[in-house]
Amino acid sequence: MAPVKFGVGQSVRRKEDDALIRGRGRYTDDHAPSPAMHGLVLRSPHAHAKFTIDASQARKLPGVGIIITAADIKDLGGLPCLFNLPDEPFTAPPYPILTSHVVRHVGDAVAFVVADTVAQARDAIEAIEINWTPLPAVVGAANAVKEGAPQVWAEHPGNVLFDTSLGDKKAVEAAFSKAHAIAEVSIVNPRVVTNYMETRAAVCEYDAKRDHLTLTIGSQGSHRLRDILCQNILNIPVEKMRVICPDVGGGFGTKLFPYREYALVAVASRQLRKTVKWTAERSDHFVGDSQGRDNVTTARMALAEDGKFLGMDVDLIGDMGGYLSTFGPYIPHGGAGMLPGLYDVQAFHCRIRTVFTNTVPVDAYRGAGRPEAAYVVERLVDAAARKLGMSPDAVRRKNFISPRAMPYKTATGKIYDSGDFAAHMKRAMEIGDWKDFPKRAKAAKKLGLVRGIGLATYVEVCGTMGEETADVRLDPNGDVTVLIGSQSSGQGHQTAYAQIVSEQFGIAPDRVHVIQGDTDIVVTGLGTGGSSAIPSGGVSVQRATHKLGESLKELAAEALEAGTADLEFGDAVVRIAGTDRAISFADLATRGAGDTSKLNASEKFSSADGTFPNGTHLVEVEIDPATGVTRLVNYVIVDDFGMTLNPLMLAGQVHGGTMQGIGQALMERAVYDPNDGQLVTGTFMDYALPRAADGTSITFETHNIPCVTNPLGVKGAGEAGAIGSCPAIVNAIIDGLWREYGIGHIDMPATPERVWMAIQQAERRKS
Repeated sequence: MAPVKFGVGQSVRRKEDDALIRGRGRYTDDHAPSPAMHGLVLRSPHAHAKFTIDASQARKLPGVGIIITAADIKDLGGLPCLFNLPDEPFTAPPYPILTSHVVRHVGDAVAFVVADTVAQARDAIEAIEINWTPLPAVVGAANAVKEGAPQVWAEHPGNVLFDTSLGDKKAVEAAFSKAHAIAEVSIVNPRVVTNYMETRAAVCEYDAKRDHLTLTIGSQGSHRLRDILCQNILNIPVEKMRVICPDVGGGFGTKLFPYREYALVAVASRQLRKTVKWTAERSDHFVGDSQGRDNVTTARMALAEDGKFLGMDVDLIGDMGGYLSTFGPYIPHGGAGMLPGLYDVQAFHCRIRTVFTNTVPVDAYRGAGRPEAAYVVERLVDAAARKLGMSPDAVRRKNFISPRAMPYKTATGKIYDSGDFAAHMKRAMEIGDWKDFPKRAKAAKKLGLVRGIGLATYVEVCGTMGEETADVRLDPNGDVTVLIGSQSSGQGHQTAYAQIVSEQFGIAPDRVHVIQGDTDIVVTGLGTGGSSAIPSGGVSVQRATHKLGESLKELAAEALEAGTADLEFGDAVVRIAGTDRAISFADLATRGAGDTSKLNASEKFSSADGTFPNGTHLVEVEIDPATGVTRLVNYVIVDDFGMTLNPLMLAGQVHGGTMQGIGQALMERAVYDPNDGQLVTGTFMDYALPRAADGTSITFETHNIPCVTNPLGVKGAGEAGAIGSCPAIVNAIIDGLWREYGIGHIDMPATPERVWMAIQQAERRKS
């Protein structure tokens, strides 16, 4: 039997943290082979402009090794978009490694300078002669589709990439024709900058004898990046490149994609036959890495007199920026599939438009379309409650999909396998003391403050990255090593996978070693995204461990002269159950040395339909009308994750995602100047991130119902906190503002200025 303290379901402390908190982590920027040259990117100061470039004088400066412009890399492919519509395929515009003649957003890359030192590279950048001819720029998805708007790409008139739809328009029209009432919201989901702790970096080493590149980068997956770089961009066999991912300081989806600098350091290293290193400054991140969210949505719900939802109609515009990032167009399209939420909506239709603007490209950011969908439907459901004079919980309870209806196929084709949505909402309301809120609101009013309380229920789909393979082997010293193609960027994979092995073998987590992020050691891999590590990778590890266990029992049975059915694992030994006769893993490794196939096992798993975690966020806020400041005073989360692998790490994931949602709801917003496309919020002087004081104590519980389509029963949890938080917070703010001032709408971020101005306008209307 596995020791309970190590197994699945136990709060095992993260084994990775000892090194990290002692400053012994190894990130890409720590990789400093000597001697190495240093690269910098010359970026456009204009959002839209024609240009000519002359680097001849800069190339002569001391220490300069190479300056690469678009003319020097005509044979390279561009960054690919890996999504297309199955029925209405579109043609993606080119996304060149370095642009020539025209730039399409501030920060667009026009040259790459490599010199002996960073200072020399900066001098060379300043010496490059560029003549700019500014062009009209367009900012904002709604502005991009206006008649006469500046065109980002001539090949895409009206700035529209695609205009498509999901659902049954005729059924929705019929539902609205017989509606007792119609609720409607028009909302902006603002653009955000991902701002992970560790900025991107890349180091490329060239082996001239083998004509081979070794690329060290902080990413969310080594294999996908290697394959795209080699096959789509550099046009070399994948065997010619090794990609290594050391420790990664945050990713949130944004480090999953290939970026220009990875190809540029490879080209420079190969041409110079030297090691080339590039590390992004925070200013590079703001204008060079993909950004998130940025949707404009109008949603309507047809309502019966008793509060039943008859039909839902949505118009969604997603801003792609100046180019198509790897999965960019998928985000609004895939997110639209989750718009029905947890509700029994039989008639559904959504028009989806993706548009170009002169801004940084947009791609997946924690939740990738699902937070946007949850925000729309949960804001709409609260609007429906106000329209009918119902309470927010009552209208949800009226329309939740029943547990008896599982498996339930939504109007967009998603199949929810399990869940009891009313139950986790009820529990959240109990913890949040919902029934006594009026007393607290009354007490706050005496102090000149406004209290609001809000709910948001959510569902997301995750674990759909594809097939993941795990290799589990017994080491000569009796330890166990797991090789897997996922990539941790702070989630705690080392501990999570070790617990799965510990559960079966009874081996301490410290004796389980997890290897990720090296294409020469790990044969295949999908990387990590969409909360797929445990739903896919965890199942693979469990199956491979079980398979290895069968082989080890066969070896042990021969050594102990016993039947395999009489054997059990515990504390890195195999023993005859009920006796003290045992053989250690180390001895088994010696016995199996002649046939190493018995010491290795490989298994794979793919979840084609994904899993559907869901839950309820309940938020209580206090608003100061004199300043517009909103303070969170209570936060409750009850989630259904199917199965909890490690409660301690799960709480950390939920808290982290929730704080990101708090940031977006209350303060985060990437602002571009509508006249010239400049990123106004391009530094931390102008772009606000949440601090600990901006949150509050979070009460977190699970109400797990095992997933019936996943062998572990797990549903995925990495993005959930960022999905339920935004609508719950904004619903709570509007609850207070509606009760006191009749304010039924406010967009994120609900900054003090926005809240104060809304109150002032409401007061003027009264007077």
